[in-house]
Amino acid sequence: MSYSIDANLLIYASDGSSPYRERSAEFLNSCAEDPDLLCMTWPVLMAYMRIATHPSIFPNPVSPEDAWNNVIKILNLPRCRIITEEGDFCADYRAATQGIVTRGNLVPDAHIATILRQHGVKRIYTADTDFLKFGFLEVINPLV
Repeated sequence: MSYSIDANLLIYASDGSSPYRERSAEFLNSCAEDPDLLCMTWPVLMAYMRIATHPSIFPNPVSPEDAWNNVIKILNLPRCRIITEEGDFCADYRAATQGIVTRGNLVPDAHIATILRQHGVKRIYTADTDFLKFGFLEVINPLV
């Protein structure tokens, strides 16, 4: 089996003011021992970089260097792999979003969901309920 992680868990683990910080950090630490393959996407990692370092979002944002080091820590996990768009992404995106009004903040989620679908990744850990719209994904919130 394989799984993925959404940016919000990475952001919570980096945000000292988040009430989810400890639980997110514990979850991310547990990924190092998980026997399943962790499949990360660049859109998730770049969303983490963009949001965690943004001074208009956080009064004490993560420095770009620390944020990048956090990305490297994830990528260095023993069973972590980067997965990217494959083949006819355009047709696969259309199929993944069939029947879903995909606009605004759902667009990057649909992008991630399509990459996961292309690689047969059926499980995503996230606090974002929008991923529930993609029936091919098992969405698990490790914070509840």
